[in-house]
Amino acid sequence: MSSSQDDVPGSVETRRPRATEVEQHGIDTIPAAHRHSRPLDLFRIQFGGANTFATVILGTFPILLGLSFWQAAAAAVVGVLVGALVLMPMGLFGPTTGTNNAVSSGAHFGVRGRVLGSFLSLLTAIAFYSISVWVSGDAFVGALVRLFGIADSDLLRGVVYAVIGALVIVVVVYGYLFMLLVNKIVVVGNTVLMLLGLVAYAGSFDAGYDPGPSAYALGSFWPTFVLSALIVMGNPVSFGAFLGDWSRYIPSGTSPRRLLGATLGAQGATLVPFLFGVATATLVAGKADYVIALINASPLWYAVLLMVVAFLGGLSTGITSLYGTGLDFSSVFPRLTRVQASLFIGTLAFVFILVGRLAFDLISSVNAFIGAIVICTTPWMVIMTIGYVVRRGYYHPADLQVFNQGRTGGRYWSSNGVNWRGMVAWIPAAVAGLLFANYPPLIEGPFRNVAGGVDLSLLVAIGLAAVVYLVALVAFPEPRYVFGPDGPRWVPCSEGAAPEVVDDAGASAHRARLRAAQPNGGPGA
Repeated sequence: MSSSQDDVPGSVETRRPRATEVEQHGIDTIPAAHRHSRPLDLFRIQFGGANTFATVILGTFPILLGLSFWQAAAAAVVGVLVGALVLMPMGLFGPTTGTNNAVSSGAHFGVRGRVLGSFLSLLTAIAFYSISVWVSGDAFVGALVRLFGIADSDLLRGVVYAVIGALVIVVVVYGYLFMLLVNKIVVVGNTVLMLLGLVAYAGSFDAGYDPGPSAYALGSFWPTFVLSALIVMGNPVSFGAFLGDWSRYIPSGTSPRRLLGATLGAQGATLVPFLFGVATATLVAGKADYVIALINASPLWYAVLLMVVAFLGGLSTGITSLYGTGLDFSSVFPRLTRVQASLFIGTLAFVFILVGRLAFDLISSVNAFIGAIVICTTPWMVIMTIGYVVRRGYYHPADLQVFNQGRTGGRYWSSNGVNWRGMVAWIPAAVAGLLFANYPPLIEGPFRNVAGGVDLSLLVAIGLAAVVYLVALVAFPEPRYVFGPDGPRWVPCSEGAAPEVVDDAGASAHRARLRAAQPNGGPGA
């Protein structure tokens, strides 16, 4: 793995700030002296962010869709492993470029076209922040009702949602290290608490649970199994736009094998909450509200522990989702600092929580969002991965920041800031994926039944993105200057000089505003 490190020296003494210090960096290139994280931290923050009730809820879907326990468990394993394989390369960009994945994607979509990655991160953040606050709040309310006899109401749920949502925003404002601290606690705490479920439900769980073929939501086994696996896969895929948020603090010389292993290990570990969801869903099958029903079906001592699981999990999933989007939108909308952008996105997501939870069907909303995330984000990740391979992992960090600094030009300027090779591959892949998708009742593409009801959306999206992008790279070679000293791998290149980086209109005033917004003269709020 190589990159131009003119702005990021390779070996200097690093300083690790305290977790209670407000993070100073935004999407600017992280200097080598501030690269204080390790692949183990990447593991912790991924697993902690997914070791929550939000993931448990996704684990219940295979049972809700009519699979038996063993069929549902197999769907969870397939979904996690396939999703992890797609996700793994996305952890390589942060250490190389020193910034988040949306900004890094400017190397393949153009420094303006990378706003596509920002949109995908927004979609994912709203979905998973909402899910985390929904289910954690419902679990907390359910425990309060059972333990203290408090009457359930929309007002009570709204208050609990607001408390959890506000705490998430507080952690996000402090930034990366505070978020990492929370996730370190959740990795251990929630794993132990979920494993205690083996004791709590030992007398009532039946591994032979099987509602029979008539229960299949899509009429037969394979369509239902594939849909279940795709819903589970949405969880690892949802990390695609965010891995760079955390891996950008890892030194640039870190072995790619260790980075890939950290992501594979973290996603494999999420089988703990997924299988917890699968198993407990069999205990309350047929109940309208899984969370409340599970609280009522639990021994009293474990119902209390589920409150802890819900609270810790709500914080963890919420902060990992919201942090990256606030970070990135502070660059898309330069008038906003990282803190201001986080507050804005958090408020927007909270409104969605209230409207979606109290006015619409939660299960349908989650199903639709997960489907959109899988279909739209996976081809983006495939294009990024192919781009990384053909460029031999070479990126120029300074030129990735051109758009964020209000400038034009540089290696990744392409056509007025947009690299149409990546765009031309992503747009038809995402559209075709939606046309073949089958996430009832909100996303039902016209071609969903071409394979007997089996959802082909992911295969279509991945295949089309890969083929179109490779054809574009071969038919319309990229200039030699975007590749490293060893040149391209497997694709041709063209000759030419990189456009000069120049100030755009108003760029000086823009940078002055950024400097004024930075606390203590730091590099980014």
